[in-house]
Amino acid sequence: MPPSAPPSARAWQRMLSGRRLDLLDPSPLDVEINDIAHGLARVARWNGQTSGDHALSVAQHSLLVEDIFRRSNPKASLDDLLMALLHDAPEYVIGDMISPFKAIVGGGYKVVEKRLEAAVHLRFGLPAHPNAALKSAIKKADMISAYFEATVLAGFSELEARKFFGQPKGFTRDTLMIEPLPAAQAQQAFLDRFETIEQQRSHGERAKA
Repeated sequence: MPPSAPPSARAWQRMLSGRRLDLLDPSPLDVEINDIAHGLARVARWNGQTSGDHALSVAQHSLLVEDIFRRSNPKASLDDLLMALLHDAPEYVIGDMISPFKAIVGGGYKVVEKRLEAAVHLRFGLPAHPNAALKSAIKKADMISAYFEATVLAGFSELEARKFFGQPKGFTRDTLMIEPLPAAQAQQAFLDRFETIEQQRSHGERAKA
């Protein structure tokens, strides 16, 4: 008798909320902010190669990027701020791959990332993806954050960081919350910022600094 076919590979992840998120076809109904915050607070930036007693989490990085974006774009809408905060949300499922590794992996990674981004955004009443101008503005904030993370925590010289991330303008190290937080604190800070933006959105308020 021919050997039986192997069982199909599991393509979903069980979340602490009890949700089962399909990685190939993620549903917005299976996205929970507590799962996102918990996961991002436990994913290390720079593959954990940072100084200090705690890893710099993607949750804290997300707060940094949203802070930089908000201060750089005072007319940004609340939806824009939320997309900035959630710009790395797919990493609560797929982790934080450093840029050189993403380049090696290629397009497959991006396909999964885009599907997860759409599911997260739709769950919270946002467009599936940011438009080109918003994506560029968030990326600029992301690069500013990366510059300071690289030079303060990840052992890059300023010359090396400028080569990869550009020279940040309008921000200095002392104006940013760069010291890595314990995971539980980063998780709560992320949730607090999310709830602040959501409350303002629900009341139809304008974005506040």
